[in-house]
Amino acid sequence: MQIILLETISTLGRLGDVVSVKSGYARNYLIPQGKAQRATETAIADFEKRRAELEQKQADTQAAAQAIASRLEGLMLQIAQKTSSDGKLFGSVNNASIAEALNEQGFNIEKSMIRMPDGQLKQIGDYPIKVVLYGDISAQITVSVLGEAVI
Repeated sequence: MQIILLETISTLGRLGDVVSVKSGYARNYLIPQGKAQRATETAIADFEKRRAELEQKQADTQAAAQAIASRLEGLMLQIAQKTSSDGKLFGSVNNASIAEALNEQGFNIEKSMIRMPDGQLKQIGDYPIKVVLYGDISAQITVSVLGEAVI
């Protein structure tokens, strides 16, 4: 299916590009999220009329993401979990718990923004975690998993 991108998507292209994607991806994700629309003649003409407005909106979003990234960069986030005597966690620390801890500190972060290359954290220690805010704008934080003794 041919679509026109209404915002920059790192894996597909830039604002205004006409790309070909699988129809399910377009129908179920890109179009309902407002990230793209079908690339018909009228849609392309409508996009050209709205291009300046969409570029300004994208620039504002990028500026806001860059401001959050500068605040997040190098942040040390501590999360306490119950542990056994050998340092293994009861449960694990996942992207939802990291997003929740960041939201408690005043950052508006969704769990889908957090990239955990080694999967869920199951041991005590410090782990580098990448937070992707918008497109190619990201910040590197350190998550320190602390042990809480179980009585």
